[in-house]
Order: sequence, then C-alpha cells, then structure tokens
Amino acid sequence: MADGFFEKRFNLKEEGTDVRTEIMAGITTFMTMAYILAVNPSILSEAGMDWGGVFTATALSAVIATLIMALYANHPFGLAPGMGLNAFFAYYVVLQLGKSWQFALTAVFIEGIIFVILSLLKVRESIFDAIPMNLKKAVSVGIGLFIALIGFINAGIVIADEGTIISLGNLSSKEPLLALIGLLIIGILLTKNVKGALLYGILITTVIGIPMGITEIPTKLFQAPPSMSQVAFQFEWGEIFTWEMLIIVFTFLFVDIFDTVGTLVGVASKADMLDEEGKLPRVSQALFADAVGTIAGACLGTSTVTTYVESASGVADGGRTGLTALSTAGMFFLALFFSPVFGMVPGSATAPALIIVGLFMMSPIKDIDLEDYTEAIPAFLTIVMMPFAYSIAEGIVFGMVSYVLLKFISGKRRDISIIMYILAILFVLKNIIT
Repeated sequence: MADGFFEKRFNLKEEGTDVRTEIMAGITTFMTMAYILAVNPSILSEAGMDWGGVFTATALSAVIATLIMALYANHPFGLAPGMGLNAFFAYYVVLQLGKSWQFALTAVFIEGIIFVILSLLKVRESIFDAIPMNLKKAVSVGIGLFIALIGFINAGIVIADEGTIISLGNLSSKEPLLALIGLLIIGILLTKNVKGALLYGILITTVIGIPMGITEIPTKLFQAPPSMSQVAFQFEWGEIFTWEMLIIVFTFLFVDIFDTVGTLVGVASKADMLDEEGKLPRVSQALFADAVGTIAGACLGTSTVTTYVESASGVADGGRTGLTALSTAGMFFLALFFSPVFGMVPGSATAPALIIVGLFMMSPIKDIDLEDYTEAIPAFLTIVMMPFAYSIAEGIVFGMVSYVLLKFISGKRRDISIIMYILAILFVLKNIIT
C-alpha cells in the first residue's frame, strides 16, 4: 500500500526507479551531508553563537528546505546551511568586520526574502535556462572535480599547506588509510553492480574504523535536541539601510544563487534530468525550496541554506525523485534525537563516496564541444576553476564571462543571450565592488 502511495505521489515508474532505491539514495545523500551537523555549529559558535542551538537550527532548516524540495519540486536534492557561506558569516562579517552575529543573521533573512521574490518572478529560473548547454555539461564535470577534492581533503589524502595550494598527506596515518580502504570497498561493490554501493561502503568503512581507533562508539544512542532559545529570531534591525549591509546581502545573494544554480545544473545533467533544451523541469520549485529554507534558517538561527552538491551521491545511487529528498529530510529529523549515532560516522568513511561521485560526475565531458574554442575555453575554465578557486560560483563566473568575451570578439554574437550579457557585466562589477 505504501509503495502505491509513493508511486502515485512521486511518479517512480516514470522516472525508472522504485521505493527501495529512492530511500537508499536518500540515506546516502544524508550520510555525505551529515558532516554539516557538526561543522556548521563549530563555525558559527566562533562568531559567538550557542553551539547546541545552531545544531538544532541546522538540522531543522535542512528538514524544512529538503521537504519542500521533495514534496513541492519532486527532485532528489538535499539542502542544508551551506559551507563557505557559513564561513563568510562567521569569519568575515563577524570576526573581520566586527559586526554582531545578529547583524549577520539579519542579512541572511533579508537575502532569503529577496530570493523568494526572485524565485516568484522566475529570475533565477531565467539564469538557469540562460546557461549554454556546453557550460552546463562543464559545470557537472567541474563539480565532480570539486566534490572529489573535498573528499580527498576530508580523508587527509591531500592537505592544504601554507606554502602550496595542496600537497599529498601522510598516507600511512590512520585516517587516509581508512579512506583508501573505503575507496577499494566501494570500487568492488560497484564492479559487482551492488545497488546502494555508496551507502554500504560508508557503513562498512565506519565499522572497519572501530578497531583502527577512528570510529568512536557513542556512550548513548538517544539525546534530546538542544534548545534554540539563544539563537532563534535574534535579528538586529538598526543597520539594515547601511552600505555594509547592502554589500553583505549582495555577497550572500551572489554566492548562493550561483552555488545553487551550479549544483542543480551539474547534478541534474549527470542524472539526465534536463530536457532537450537543457532545462530542468520544475526548476522554479527547486529554487523556491532553498529560498524558503534560507528564511527559515535565519529565523531558527543559522546561516544561508542551499542545495548541496553532495546530492550527487544519492543520484549516483539511483535517486531520481522527491522520495530521495524525503528520505534525506527524514534522516535529518532523526539526527535531532540520535545525534550520537550519526556523529560516529567519521569523515574518512564518507570521503571515499565523495571521491567516487567525482568520477560519476565526469561523464558529460564526452559531450562537450572541444573543437570550437569559443565553447571549449569557457568550458575548460568552468571545470578547472571550481576546484582551483574552491568555489562552484567562481567556476561559473570564469566560464560565463569568458564565453561572452570570446563569442563577442569572434563575431558569434548571436550565440549570446541578453541574460548572458547582463550576468557577465554583473560578475565584473561584483569583483570590482567587493
């Protein structure tokens, strides 16, 4: 009976999937996203916010936004407070500019309201549709490299040094060694065509981490969610009409718009969810989910909510509909009460899944036109600048600006839409202003 309800609600057969695949995919997405439950409170607590309150706000905002993605947009994407945006919130707005975290939360709330308006006016949908097909495919490949880099760093296989961008870590130490074992396990499962290979790989690697002293067995299984009373609805309205507020809101908007658009383009492209014109069905609903999530997150007490690139792990495990996202939202809700259990999964266990997802995301490179340099160079810059700049948004900026310049100078101006001209000018102005 439940299968019939889910089939009717999410059109599973039409998308070539089933209930078991979707639920497993949603759990996989959660497992690769779950680090945010520990990392986000740690970052925002450095801005003076209550750790426990931010933990609860992080989980609840993820539940709200991902439920909207599941039930309203029917897409398999998970959402939560975004990495990078939380660092900008804490380290730049609060610690560098000297603003209060209440000021920063107010900026996030204003950003969310603007997002809702832009979503209702379909401005963000127009941006999504304006990206040329070759760049959309390049975004998928670039995100693959970006995800793989995150996985290698989380595992300690590569490390960031002061003297170099990245270098090889100590592969004989426990964490990188466990990640390499996990990589081998997932590889074997994939060659055997095991459904849910990524999730099983994460779980098996977590168990192997116990005798290695990496996976810590929790002393208790259940824990009530911490109170949000110290962080919820803590807005500061005195400086909303200042230049600094304008710049901060603009920065939040810019990064979140193109992180989200880039993630949707890349993951949807990999899952063959784009139509012949390169458009994503129900993209307005998908973009509306993170807009409402951002408002809810600001009210609850956390930074900007965005669509997670780790959703690619669930898509790689077969997730195709909102049932995947519903499963992910359910896991975030359970995490509120079973945080010690979810907290025992080490980064070394989820890192191999991210690395393999990086491989999966590479396949669209076969369809990129590398003969036409007005197409190939922007695609290449999009791909390489995502991991090099450690930003999906910046990769899109390099790709789109170079696309407009090369097409314009080479006389192929008919290939450039009005929206692409506007975006290129805004990208340049953004870098001049900030």
